[in-house]
Amino acid sequence: DHNKNLNVYDIIKTVIKIENPDFVILTGDVITQNNPLPGYLRFADIFKKAKIPWAVVFGNHDGEGNVPREEIAKYLVKLPYCLNSDSGMDDGIYGASNFILPVYGKNNKTKSLLYCMDSNSNSTLPTVNGYGWFNFSQIDWYLKQSRKYTVANGGKPLPALAFFHIPLQEYTQVWNNKTNPPLGVKNEDECSPDINSGMFTAMLTGGDIMGTFVGHDHINDYIGVHYNIALAYGRVTKVMRNPKEDPLAGGRVIVLKEGERTFDTWIRNMDGQLELNCTWPDSFNKIEGK
Repeated sequence: DHNKNLNVYDIIKTVIKIENPDFVILTGDVITQNNPLPGYLRFADIFKKAKIPWAVVFGNHDGEGNVPREEIAKYLVKLPYCLNSDSGMDDGIYGASNFILPVYGKNNKTKSLLYCMDSNSNSTLPTVNGYGWFNFSQIDWYLKQSRKYTVANGGKPLPALAFFHIPLQEYTQVWNNKTNPPLGVKNEDECSPDINSGMFTAMLTGGDIMGTFVGHDHINDYIGVHYNIALAYGRVTKVMRNPKEDPLAGGRVIVLKEGERTFDTWIRNMDGQLELNCTWPDSFNKIEGK
């Protein structure tokens, strides 16, 4: 709610000032009230003044006001510095925030990929309760895009990251990984969908995804690995009710390295402190099952 949690804007400004990122992505449940468009405009103003490109993937609450997700998606593409694309809707892909952002290297060739995906909102099946899951059209879209970029790269998968809102069921297995324990906290159970439609399996098959980054569970911030894919939370950007136990508001920082299948990541909190610094895969390099 952009009228209630006004400190969110200041927290984002603090993180931006310290980190000076090349790009910012908001991983859902951004503006959850009626008339959300002015709130997105405030975000756009922050990034315009900082001259930083940004993007949004939708959370389960983003379309619960009086403006549907599809309309928000079409509004976002018009905002300054916003890199969102609504082409996925035109192509018949389920959801309203499915697009790829290629990361170009020094020679202006694609060196990495950022998959931005709509993890949807609630179950659309009367026999299934709870949150939504990735539709088969989205999984098919991911696999086709992954193959296309891999073929164009001479058969070698490009280093890629995926951003969406609702954690996959496999996040629970990451937390329970005794061989490579996760880094960070789990202060609430993972609120994944009841249905596992196979997106993680698709990512293993595609071979390009190094890590996924989600929101949804406000007081979790851990990062760990499952079959060598990093599954991570970001960091909630609003101040939570129990500051002694819950993560301090802030943001997750990710650093890609051109031509390498690795990334550094850490949390920068609202007080300017650096937390949970690690590197994938080096920080999680014990062989699972051994």
